[in-house]
Amino acid sequence: MSDKPIDVSASLEDYLEAIYVLYTRQGHVRVTDVATFLGLSKPSVNRAINTLKNQNLLEHEYYGDLHLTPDGEKIAIDVWQRHALLRTFLTRHLGVEEAVAEKEACKIEHSVSKDTIEKLKQFMEQLEQ
Repeated sequence: MSDKPIDVSASLEDYLEAIYVLYTRQGHVRVTDVATFLGLSKPSVNRAINTLKNQNLLEHEYYGDLHLTPDGEKIAIDVWQRHALLRTFLTRHLGVEEAVAEKEACKIEHSVSKDTIEKLKQFMEQLEQ
């Protein structure tokens, strides 16, 4: 795993997160699964997959399963955790409807700093004591 931070766009973070979520649900992930999950075309997904492969965040043999590399998995888990925290905050503490919170958490997760996420996590922990 690389110690150097990898600069990944919000769009590519969404792909990594989707692959991670699908893998935890199904135990395997194919391009078609990602396309369906994200509501995108297979050619669009294939372009992103190639970019992620070139950044060493993903392994994919032609027509085979997708596998996150350790660096890819680290990014995916970080994005997924930010998403889950934000979704929980929006629904549980602000009363935002689940479907709206899901969409908005996806948008917010890419623009919030690690420091802000940590403070939000601490704030939520205090509320739940």
